[in-house]
Parts: sequence; C-alpha cells; structure tokens
Amino acid sequence: MLYHAYEIQAAWLNSASSMASIGSEWLTNPRNPLAYSGFGPVAGSALEVFAHATIRRGKPEFDIETVMIDGKPDPVVETLVLHRPFGDLKRFRRNGLPDDAPSVLIVAPMSGHFATLLRGTVERMVENSEVYITDWHDARDIPLSEGRFDLDDYIDYVIEFLQEIAKRNDGKAAHVVAVCQPSVPALAATALMNGAKDKAAPKTLTMMGGPIDTRESPTTVNDMAMKRPLSWFEQNVIATVPAQYSGSGRRVYPGFMQLASFMSMNLGGHILSHYEMYKHLVSGDDDSAQLTKDFYDEYRSVCDMTAEFYLQTVEEVFQTHSLPNNTFEHRGTVIDLGDITQTALLAVEGERDDISGIGQTKAALPLARNLSDKKKQYYLAEGAGHYGIFNGSKWRTKIAPVVEEFMKTNG
Repeated sequence: MLYHAYEIQAAWLNSASSMASIGSEWLTNPRNPLAYSGFGPVAGSALEVFAHATIRRGKPEFDIETVMIDGKPDPVVETLVLHRPFGDLKRFRRNGLPDDAPSVLIVAPMSGHFATLLRGTVERMVENSEVYITDWHDARDIPLSEGRFDLDDYIDYVIEFLQEIAKRNDGKAAHVVAVCQPSVPALAATALMNGAKDKAAPKTLTMMGGPIDTRESPTTVNDMAMKRPLSWFEQNVIATVPAQYSGSGRRVYPGFMQLASFMSMNLGGHILSHYEMYKHLVSGDDDSAQLTKDFYDEYRSVCDMTAEFYLQTVEEVFQTHSLPNNTFEHRGTVIDLGDITQTALLAVEGERDDISGIGQTKAALPLARNLSDKKKQYYLAEGAGHYGIFNGSKWRTKIAPVVEEFMKTNG
C-alpha cells in the first residue's frame, strides 16, 4: 500500500499546489491593490514557495542548446544513439568541436534521480569533448515484459555503450567519467574489458565521489545500510508499481523514498534554502529566487529503480564490500581488479562530501594492483560537497580541468 498511499498524497498536494499558485498570482498582480500593501507580497511569496515545493514533477529535459566558446555561443546537438529498455545512450556534440576531440562516456547514477542531474557536468565537458551519457529510464514506466534489471545488467549496459562508441569512432576507445554510485559498476566493467583485451576498454576512468570501499570514513548513508539486514530493506522500502503506470506490478525502490531519505539528511539546510527563497521573493529579487527554484526543480525530479538493482547494490556495495574484498561476481565470474593494466584511473573526492566519505573512492587505486602508478591519480577538491564535485563553480573551474588534463595525458 506504500505506493498507493503516496499517489493519494501526491494528488492532493498537486491540487493544493495549483490553488496556492493561483492565490500567489492574484495577491501579487499589479492590478490588485493588495499587491502594494504589506500583506500581498508576504502572503503571495509564501504561497509561491508552497506551490513550488509541492508541485508534481516529471522527467526534465537536458535543454543544452549552446555553450560559450571564446565568448561566443556554439550550438550543441543532442542525439539518441542507442535505445534500450532500461536506459538510452545519448550524445552531445557542439558544432565547432575539432574532429580529433576525445569521446567521453558519463555514467550517470541510478539512484533515484534522472541523468539530467548531471546537466552541468555535460555542459562543461562538451566544451572540449564529444560527450555521451547513460540516460536511465524510470522503472515504473518499464513493462514487466522487459524482464529484470540488476547490477549485472548495469555493467552489461556500460560495456555495450562503450563498444558502441568505439564502433562509431573507428575503433577508438572513449574515456569514462562515473559520478557517485556507478563508480562501482564502471570499475567492474573496466576490469572485465581489460581482462578480455577488449579494444573498447576505456582509456581513462574517472571516479567521482564513488563508494568503492564504504568502510573508509563511513557516512550516515553507509551507517544506515550497515545497521539493518537486507531483509529489512526488502520489507520496508520496496513497493509495487500501481496499475496506472506501464510498469504495473514491477517491484521497485520508489524515487520518492530516496528523495525523502536525502532530504532528511540535511533537513535544516533545505528549510533554510526555502526560507531564503521566500525572502528573495518578498524583496523582489526574482533572479536569486529562481536559482533556488532551478536547483529544486531538478532535485525533486525523481525516478524509481528496480528492486533487484537496489537490493543487490545495498548488499554488494554497502554490506559485504565485495568489490574491495575481491568477491564481487558478474554473471558467476569473480571480478579481479588486478586485470586493470591499461585503463588509467583518476579518483576525485570532495572535502565536504557527506555521501561518500574521504578515502572511499581513493580505495580503487591500490586495488588495481597491476596498474602502473603513472596511470593512477588522486584529487581532493577542497571545500566541495557531494553535489559540488560534478556541478557548480568548483566543478567548472577546478575539477573539470583536472579531469581533462588527465584524459589528455593518458589519451
């Protein structure tokens, strides 16, 4: 009944949001005398904040039309390269990009948000690279007839996408940037492709805030996963998709559960952000208020993930630590990170990351024991939180140049 209860609540809040939006527009309308009183802006702004916080959101678009190159806008073309039941491969390329520019596959997390959460990552990388990204689908919209999707399937998708990119580029392998959770399957896929001498194996793998070994500097997220048995998660956070969706009957970890978890970790901060937005609206600073709105439009756009993928990730990554313990299996075969001998590895961590603690991503470097030290690099982004590793000014001006230089050196 969990999902059904949420749908009832969401329907009610969506109606309340519409009413609040109408009330806000009426109270701040220039033709309404109340708009020039103290009451109108204060009440209208409060209603606007409520309306924005409770409206129901769908999947956002990337909407990357241009990037600025040497002070001039350069058009960006978005292309669907491969369509698969659980995720697509998309490409972004700007018109003026040199023919010899590197290709980069950004592996987006399947952790409750859409790949558009990495819009800023794509915008920065597309300046100097041909960018591909894994665009995962909402599990509630995938019919049961398409079968299951677990961590093994995720790894298969990454390998297939890399092989497709190499095929499209005359056999030239791509670079990979894995953001957060996919650092684990991306590292596993890299080991498999290196071991198989696959020519499409990535030239470099950059892991950003990834939970390679969550025993290092464990965070609240890690502690929650360790304190409860897997059966608790299966019984308490897994739900069945209701009949009105294409994936009716599919067992999922709902996106709204993940969002509630993330919000509760820093509830005070989120409340303060909305209070600041309210003050900006009251004072007429619409630009500052819009920045907050834009962030939460993306942050609150969530999607479901299949139960088997979620439970397998909890067990393998956060409970048994199978990858660093050399017991992680893919299709019955134990993955040996010692097979990584060609792909250069870069581990990026944020000094203030409250999702993946310092050392969790860096742990990947010694695990690739047969890789030359010249092909390993570590970068700690000072002052950066988890989101700031791949979005915002620190990403654009400090972290991205490190990633690009690493790719160039090992390309």
